[in-house]
Amino acid sequence: MMRKEIKTAIISAIIIVVAIGGIEIFLTSLDKTVTNTENQVFDNNPVQDTNGTGAKSASYPDENNYPPAPDLTGITGYINTTPQELQAKMKDKVVLYDFWTYSCINCIRTLPFLESWNDKYADKGLLIIGVHSPEFEFEKDINNVKMAVQKYNITYPIVLDSDHKTWDAFSNRYWPAEYITDDLGHIRHTHFGEGEYGQTEQVIQQLLDQRAKRLGLNITADQSLVNLQEHEFALFETPELYFGYDFADGRNYFGNAEGFEPEKTVNYTIPSDLQKDHFYLGGQWQNLHDSMKLSSDNGKIVLPYTAQDVHIVASGPNTEIQILLDGKPVTSDNAGQDTKNGVAIVSENRLYNIISSRQAGSHTLTIIGHPGFQIYTFTFG
Repeated sequence: MMRKEIKTAIISAIIIVVAIGGIEIFLTSLDKTVTNTENQVFDNNPVQDTNGTGAKSASYPDENNYPPAPDLTGITGYINTTPQELQAKMKDKVVLYDFWTYSCINCIRTLPFLESWNDKYADKGLLIIGVHSPEFEFEKDINNVKMAVQKYNITYPIVLDSDHKTWDAFSNRYWPAEYITDDLGHIRHTHFGEGEYGQTEQVIQQLLDQRAKRLGLNITADQSLVNLQEHEFALFETPELYFGYDFADGRNYFGNAEGFEPEKTVNYTIPSDLQKDHFYLGGQWQNLHDSMKLSSDNGKIVLPYTAQDVHIVASGPNTEIQILLDGKPVTSDNAGQDTKNGVAIVSENRLYNIISSRQAGSHTLTIIGHPGFQIYTFTFG
């Protein structure tokens, strides 16, 4: 009889061989699964960001697996189009829905790309629809939006989604946000925020070529890409700062010890010790749900920040604000587009570029205002 030790060793060896074989079969199967799913998109987005730095194209064998784009819902106004005209234009078109709002600097910086794509591809079957979904109450006013459309030379259709009905239908949460559908109305690509314009344009080209084949058209989209300067973000940059007590919930960078006092007018005193990326008020300011409004004859805002450009969303009765940088009147080397000789004139409800430096850096900004000056946000770039 075989000794017990030898028998046990043989059985163990057989078990190991079988186990190795099973693992190889499993790994082979797993490798096939990964390979076969690389060209499928489980979140219904054909261009996936695989590593946080770029997009990856993919496609379904059956386009019906993509979700249909929701209808434009609850639209309160139309610019550059009419409801009937827009509905007719959308038929058989590749549609790019751009969710934006006119006081958003990130949205504003995407507009040249959108307008360039409109010029380049509109006659090839692309339709861009700007879905204006406001952040602040004043952005619901169609006259304010028309002013912005004229200022930024936007020629494609704009619809006013003032109550965020279409925003909610798309389950959108970002400004700006792009949703691109094929000519059958299926969402084939999404992108949130700035950047990756080349990848987005390549998707447009692919969907236009696909449309041409489906409709039997002898049209080929130009495969070159729009060559525009993209905004370069600083490595460290002050976040967006909100002055309204409702908007600052969860992102409060108000440095005064008095803090927010909803719907009250408070006499604020600027402390001697200032914390980076926090704003400080001096003078009497009325606390509003979306902003702060200066009530006293003179008032100050002091902000230690890090960025290249500084923008404010503000309004006022044609009032002057003085801009100081590191305690001195801002010079032409650092003045923004809306600052002349160290002064900006605030009138319309809009975004104002008050600082534009040659490079990003850390500074202390001081704004000296007068009664009626109303500020909503600081944004940076």
